[in-house]
Amino acid sequence: MTPLEKLRALIAAIVPANRFQTQRLAAAGVDKGIASFAEFSARVPFTTKEELVADQAAHPPFGSNLTFPLEPYTRFCQTSGTTARPLVILDTAESWSWMLDNWSHIYRAGGVQPGDRIYFAFSFGPFLGFWTAFEAAKRAGFLCLPGGGLGSAARLRAMIEYEANVLCCTPTYALHLAEVAAREGFELAASKIRKIFVAGEAGGSVSAVRERISTAWHGAEVLDHYGMTEVGPVAFQELDRPGVLQVIEDSYFAEIVHPQTGAMTPLGEVGELVLTMLGRTACPHRRFGAA
Repeated sequence: MTPLEKLRALIAAIVPANRFQTQRLAAAGVDKGIASFAEFSARVPFTTKEELVADQAAHPPFGSNLTFPLEPYTRFCQTSGTTARPLVILDTAESWSWMLDNWSHIYRAGGVQPGDRIYFAFSFGPFLGFWTAFEAAKRAGFLCLPGGGLGSAARLRAMIEYEANVLCCTPTYALHLAEVAAREGFELAASKIRKIFVAGEAGGSVSAVRERISTAWHGAEVLDHYGMTEVGPVAFQELDRPGVLQVIEDSYFAEIVHPQTGAMTPLGEVGELVLTMLGRTACPHRRFGAA
């Protein structure tokens, strides 16, 4: 399907089953479908995190932005709660699989190969984090090494002993691991880590930070990634374009808008990224990101 066909299919799937989305799409006059992305942008209002948090407070514990009865939902994630009450997101197996497809795209673009061993240095807590990265790697047949609740020294020991050659973590944690290695006497030159996928912070697209990480890990390639618990894995980096993140356009309709006016930002000007998922039917968000 084309992206527009995917958006039409999404609207057809969530109306009238999803109370939160049906009310808003009906008010915009697009609950029966749309003719174009331009019509969608012109008529459908933004969705903000504040609105979703308020909806979950009004309809506890999971809110009304659910397309199905609770029985088919199998995955629970929540946001960190840094700027507001943590937002809960539920997924069915089908919607979770849609997110794994996005991470498969990220791995392909980053040159991960059969036989690679990937170390996941994150806590496996309730936030989405690298959960989808881990399960997409498992589905693809890569050897997945979970860091879980281990300390940094134990994680380094496991990476070296089990010959992991790909690392997934935040940019600052990649640098922290290098500091721990120096303090504890681990020789990173003996590590086989050759690719580091970073997310959760801006450092992977900041050339100075990227170079620091690569140098600390003896020339490992640093690949940035962007995603959110609310919408899933969004962007990928190609090997020959360091520091450039590209939206997975088969999975998201992306708009760049002026943060104050909400108007479309002219080409070449800075604006805010607004995303509409073209999948993840179980708990969909459309035009999400504007304040």
